[in-house]
Amino acid sequence: MNVLVTGAQGFVGKNLVCALENLRDGKDRTRPALAIGEVYRYDVGSSAEELEHFCKNADFVFHLAGVNRPKVATEFVEGNLGLSETLLASLKRNGNRCPVMLSSSIQASLCGRFEGSDYGKSKRAAEELFFAYEKECGAKAYVYRFPNLFGKWCRPNYNSAVATFCNNIANDLPVTVNDRNTELELLYIDDLVSAMLDLLEGKAVRCDYDGAASIASGEGKYCFVPVTHKVTLGKIVDLLNEFHGQPQTLIMPELPAGSFEKKLYSTYLSYLPKEKAAFPLKMNTDARGSFTELLKTEKCGQFSVNISEPNVTKGEHWHNSKWEFFIVVSGHALIQERKIGTDEVLEFEVSGEKIEAVHMLPGYTHNIINLSKTEKLVTVMWANEPFDPAHPDTFYEKVN
Repeated sequence: MNVLVTGAQGFVGKNLVCALENLRDGKDRTRPALAIGEVYRYDVGSSAEELEHFCKNADFVFHLAGVNRPKVATEFVEGNLGLSETLLASLKRNGNRCPVMLSSSIQASLCGRFEGSDYGKSKRAAEELFFAYEKECGAKAYVYRFPNLFGKWCRPNYNSAVATFCNNIANDLPVTVNDRNTELELLYIDDLVSAMLDLLEGKAVRCDYDGAASIASGEGKYCFVPVTHKVTLGKIVDLLNEFHGQPQTLIMPELPAGSFEKKLYSTYLSYLPKEKAAFPLKMNTDARGSFTELLKTEKCGQFSVNISEPNVTKGEHWHNSKWEFFIVVSGHALIQERKIGTDEVLEFEVSGEKIEAVHMLPGYTHNIINLSKTEKLVTVMWANEPFDPAHPDTFYEKVN
């Protein structure tokens, strides 16, 4: 299947082209039913001859190209309607009745003949053009009215508040929110691309856009991506400020699968400058080695790394409720545990040559001994709760 993507250098186009090429090149094997051949990229700078060639050989067309922030309003018509006319005319000349997809906007739904934005009107006109083309030529036309989009590679200070907020907060620049309660409907770029690949597999989700019944029945004039998020500007900025503070707090917020928070965090990270892609961690050092907290979570505990000098014993304490994993990743160690009030000692000889996790049991005093006389011991540790200095739940007592 040869696929033409117009607007290939834009935000959506770039993400879609990468997904198609990953499928074509066998880097993505999650959709074995899709056999992608040529991926034709059409954008500013492409020639009329290239478009003609692409329209002759394409088996599917994603029409993503358009204008949304022109210098003059007349460019809306030229960019959103005129290019659509050029594309469909080329397909007609070449007798190519392959399916075509149009990227429209929810702003088109707000436009009548004499009302709405110039952008929305131009998108509405392009929609009608595609529907007329379908009726005239018998080619399938899929029209999507996208809400506000966000995700990696979205251009800040252009037409996405989320991209602007991510970029500014990641780079310590101010953000302006006029009304924290303003709610946006947001579509994440990976969800959009996944829906486009579903479309190639014949799994378009249709609706009448305003009709819930048609969404349920899978019928209707328009197509849509079923996964969106309604979020206020205030919540977006609050989350981004929380992400921004993570290198200092070490607290990773909850990021449930499929959640807006998870998608926003990925988006935020894509805007980090080089100097923030790495950050120092506080190493607590003494003659025995070092202990460094790596990551804390609100509900899933804390990760740390412990480095012990040769022949050093660390630990010699116990907890009432706290429990831990010790995972030696480099070196050779002996872990000992003894139940409080008993004499029996549990021993586990571990090394980085065969990585395993050892439970530090509640109510057992425990230690870790570096058995090497020359090499440092490196142990990754996980505790079921972050350390709370006000309630440390840690009591000194030697194992032996």
